[in-house]
Amino acid sequence: MRQVRSIWNGAISFGLVSIPIKLVNATENHSISFRQIHTEDGGRIRYRKVCELEDREVAQAEIGKAYEDADGTMIPITDEDLAQLPIPTAKTIEIVAFVPADRIDPLQMDAAYYLSANGVPAAKPYTLLREALKRSQKVAIAKYALRGRERLGMLRVVDDVIAMHGLLWPDEIRVPEGVAPDTNVTVRDKELDLADALMDTLGEVDLADLHDDYREAVEEMITAKASGEQPATTPSPAPGAKVLDLMAALEKSVREAKESRGEEPEAKETGAKAEVRRISPRATPKQTPGKKSTSTATKKTTPAKKSQAQAPAKKSTRTTKKTTATKSTATAKKTQAKKATPRKRTA
Repeated sequence: MRQVRSIWNGAISFGLVSIPIKLVNATENHSISFRQIHTEDGGRIRYRKVCELEDREVAQAEIGKAYEDADGTMIPITDEDLAQLPIPTAKTIEIVAFVPADRIDPLQMDAAYYLSANGVPAAKPYTLLREALKRSQKVAIAKYALRGRERLGMLRVVDDVIAMHGLLWPDEIRVPEGVAPDTNVTVRDKELDLADALMDTLGEVDLADLHDDYREAVEEMITAKASGEQPATTPSPAPGAKVLDLMAALEKSVREAKESRGEEPEAKETGAKAEVRRISPRATPKQTPGKKSTSTATKKTTPAKKSQAQAPAKKSTRTTKKTTATKSTATAKKTQAKKATPRKRTA
């Protein structure tokens, strides 16, 4: 981490253990700031601090702070007055409890800071507190004073550093009365299923891949105008048709999300009219013409089967007759041969 200027020096009070630390901002603002100008001649518009009684501009060194009473009376308050307040957290981050992280409502989260060990002697107790937070899987709740007021904080471990999130006091969180819909709405299971499908399709994202498109567009526009070029304009998308059917909107969202990922949407997600269902054979409606044609074909093929079955029988009959005829011919020839043989005469 590059060297960052500390905004507060003090110590973490961990029981009787004191850990000298420096407080540095954990976040930075990348927003592009603009100046106010006089549109006619481009001159800067500046705010001057003027004393109402003397009607003259005063320097920063002459400016202090005061509390305005209900009747308009100004009660001056000096930095010495605030520094002498009898509060132990003026220069100390006092740990008051350790709780599971899920006990902290994200609505209470405020600014984030890194706590840096201030000096070599602070390294050992700093590391001890860091490892204790890691092993316990808890966060530390602490009180500290910053910019003229006492605040609530939460200490947790980020990599090898102890970070502190400023927390709003519980009475600073508004109760959400009158914010939720004031009508009874019934959500069907099919709608919830489609919402789940949309969540699964959108999937997860690595937060490190997200960036500020608006800021980049503003920077490109400023660069173009500074070089005398015409800034590129992006055509505004055509307004889509107003979808009144929640189911249709969910189905379209799932379909478009899948198309953006290069996936082909399933048929059942393309609308009710394009829904394809597999029908079981038992649920097939009766089709009389089809049955007639089937039975006719069966009947027509039956004689063919008979003729095919009888064909071998005829063949075998012919073979039998042929064999019998051959045998009888051979017998006849044998008999004739015997008759034709001359008898031997006796001398």
